[in-house]
Amino acid sequence: MEKFYLTTAIDYVNGAPHIGHAYEKILTDIIARHYTQRCDDVYFLTGTDEHGIKIQKTAAEKGITPKELCDENAQKFKNAWKALDVDYTKFIRTTDQDHEKIVQHIFDKLLKKGDIYKHSYEGLYCTGCECFLNPKDLTEDGLCPDHLKKPEVVKEENYFFKLTKYKDAIIKHIKEHPDFIVPEFRANEVLNQLEDIQDISVSRAKSNVKWGIDVLGDDEQSIYVWIDALSNYITALGYDTENPSEDFKKYWPADVHVIGKDILKFHSIYWPAFLLALDLPLPKHIFAHGWITIDESKMSKSLGNVISPTSVLESFNLEHPDAFRYYMATSAPCGRDGNYSDDDFKEKVNAHLANSMGNLLNRTLSMLVKYFDGEVKAEFKGENPLAKKALGTVQIVKNHFDNFEIAEAGLEITSLVDAANKYVQDTAPWTLAKEEKMTECGQVLVNVLDIMCIIASLIYPYCPNIASDMAKQLSFDLKTKLDDLTADNIKCGKLISKEDIKPVFLRLDSELADKSAKKS
Repeated sequence: MEKFYLTTAIDYVNGAPHIGHAYEKILTDIIARHYTQRCDDVYFLTGTDEHGIKIQKTAAEKGITPKELCDENAQKFKNAWKALDVDYTKFIRTTDQDHEKIVQHIFDKLLKKGDIYKHSYEGLYCTGCECFLNPKDLTEDGLCPDHLKKPEVVKEENYFFKLTKYKDAIIKHIKEHPDFIVPEFRANEVLNQLEDIQDISVSRAKSNVKWGIDVLGDDEQSIYVWIDALSNYITALGYDTENPSEDFKKYWPADVHVIGKDILKFHSIYWPAFLLALDLPLPKHIFAHGWITIDESKMSKSLGNVISPTSVLESFNLEHPDAFRYYMATSAPCGRDGNYSDDDFKEKVNAHLANSMGNLLNRTLSMLVKYFDGEVKAEFKGENPLAKKALGTVQIVKNHFDNFEIAEAGLEITSLVDAANKYVQDTAPWTLAKEEKMTECGQVLVNVLDIMCIIASLIYPYCPNIASDMAKQLSFDLKTKLDDLTADNIKCGKLISKEDIKPVFLRLDSELADKSAKKS
């Protein structure tokens, strides 16, 4: 694998980030970190979508300019991703001058090609969706099904893109590439939508939407959201209609676009059509994740259950975001909806990260110090009964990631931790020491520690700070590629002293965790 290019959806900056935004960014960051363990060149793009009528209206209500609103909220997203250790390569804003210029050239190229034409139109427009809706898509009460608001009737002369021209090619691509849309069951939804697809508006009259990118040569029109927003995936790489950059040549096509299921239509129909019109290859995969509910209820301002991602870290006094990252990433099977609740969060991370994984490392190292002064002797090294499962788990985790099954991969890692815990219980090294079977005792402890190195490597994408703490106590190099992992990782000699053994994750309700929180 020479490179891996992945992107998130760009978030609309009409408000601050919430837990749903965080879910997508955490998933994508975990995918990115996993592939750094398999590939030397990973490019991770995220950013913000900053044009349109909602920005224009909100800024007017606040008495500031649209750009001031965008600057303020874009920074909130950056701050949130920093707090969650989302380690992106580039953060693009659609108000970036380079992006705006390239979008104008893309629009102009498609106009000259004849794929964009001007047309008078009257339709039902949903501001929340930033798109025109068909009457058949509305609820019985005539409301947008996603925003439960009545769309407004808009009559304008706009530029339209010949989406229908590319309908058959998109259908053919989806059918010939069953892994193009992930999870696969979403493909049928898209194929159904394609049946009655129509040409789409790609501009708005400035009399209605002033805050947008100008159409070259037409002062009365602004480029409409989808050509603007979707093009970020190539403008960020320096795509140019005449002379594409070296980065574009190197990284395009994207290996995966990570998006929410609510914008799958735009990514699996509109975006491929734009790319086909530009004679560019299509992305390899579009991964549509589900939504996150709060205590089994959909997030809603009216219900008052919209949660800021950083508020979870603050309420539990977490020094780093690993527990939250792990919980969110394992909250739902691939493409399905997940749920967040404080009680479940506390219970799950205590069970998986503190009681199972953290405690296993802590007590194994403590026994090594107690019985052998922290020294690994040559006679402790031998055949490891956990090796086959551990190395098999590495391959299973890789396969899950290849299918963007992040929660499923997490469960495999937990299963390996459980197997190691069972091995300790079954072999009872404390009993072996009591019976003065010291070589056998040492072999058990080193076997477990060898497997803990593999666990640290596998859990790293989810919990980079915990994994680093584990690796430090194990003297293990976390930069080891997954394909280079073995079951022989612990070196002979002095491994650790008593004072260097520290819990890698404290139970959220423990006295030590409470004291640690108070100190910070």
